[in-house]
Amino acid sequence: MNDMVTIPRAEYDCLRAAAEDLADLQTYDRARAALAAGDDELIPAASVNRLLDGESALRVFRDLRGMTQAALADKAGVSRVTVAEIETGRKQGSVATLRALAGALEVALDDLAT
Repeated sequence: MNDMVTIPRAEYDCLRAAAEDLADLQTYDRARAALAAGDDELIPAASVNRLLDGESALRVFRDLRGMTQAALADKAGVSRVTVAEIETGRKQGSVATLRALAGALEVALDDLAT
């Protein structure tokens, strides 16, 4: 099975570009399907910039959800002080606490563990 085909470099480059375009389209289609199914969400650029600037992911997602610290704490079953301490970096929060907060915010635990 050593079949070989020789083609001009320009044709090879076109085939590679077409393969990359197809892979990009497939990735795009998967992302659109995940959005349509509710498995993923779009995050506004302002929120992404806050995360990139090092702001607390908990605070950014809480603001994105339009929740107060007290409302988030109540929904997650933790104290408001715990939420404030995690947001300010005074405490990291246990895995169980972060899991509860992530669930209340409807985000993945990984989204809060930055």
